[in-house]
Amino acid sequence: MGSSSIASNRWMFEKMDGFDLSPNANSDNGEEEEEEEEEGVHVLAVDDSLADRKVIERLLKISSCKVTAVDSGRRALKLLGLLDDEEDKSSSSSSASSSSSSSAGFDVLKVDLIMTDYCMPGMTGYELLKKIKESTTFREIPVVIMSSENVMARIDRCLEEGAEDFIVKPVKLSDVKRIREYMASREVRSLQNQEERSRSSINKRKLQESFDLSLSSSPPSISSYQSRSTSLTPSPPSLFSSSPPCSPSSLDSPTRRLK
Repeated sequence: MGSSSIASNRWMFEKMDGFDLSPNANSDNGEEEEEEEEEGVHVLAVDDSLADRKVIERLLKISSCKVTAVDSGRRALKLLGLLDDEEDKSSSSSSASSSSSSSAGFDVLKVDLIMTDYCMPGMTGYELLKKIKESTTFREIPVVIMSSENVMARIDRCLEEGAEDFIVKPVKLSDVKRIREYMASREVRSLQNQEERSRSSINKRKLQESFDLSLSSSPPSISSYQSRSTSLTPSPPSLFSSSPPCSPSSLDSPTRRLK
């Protein structure tokens, strides 16, 4: 009876959400899947539950995402380079599973998205979110919070702290697809912004070059002619310059006569 129950639970886990989540699923086209993952979004999944972690990892792989899965917030910070070795003593023995790379090579890979459980021992998902948003390197990376409890105060607090989305467990394929579509549109907007900045920089450079060329090829300006003529023409006597004594005719002015 016990073995039958275990087999039934295993079957339900592997067939969750209508998809085969077993390790041998799609083994025939494993090479094609690896090629897709190389070009897909790289997701760091953080969850202390092994079962939830495996489900999330499999759903992300179905959506052509590259996955690195860890079991704690401290382990995630360690892989991101945001945790010192001294602070990581408690999690030095924790295990990390990766579908695409080992933790040793993680620092050379680009992380596009972080998905983390909210309730975890040691460091909660909310605390991990705050650490990431305080980092100048990773603050722009979208963070999605997952929780089995639909608590509005918790959701609002995470969104106010900078979380991109809040998913209520169990995570479904539709949730992952929605995130995947968001990441695709985000990448398009990023490319458009880069192209716009590049175009603006080119236009500014061309405008400056055109302006410099017009200055070098234009005739002397009117102001330069005026400065030259001024230097050649004697200046009139100043109002306060020394002058010869007044002539009698100059003394015979109307004002003098009125006196």
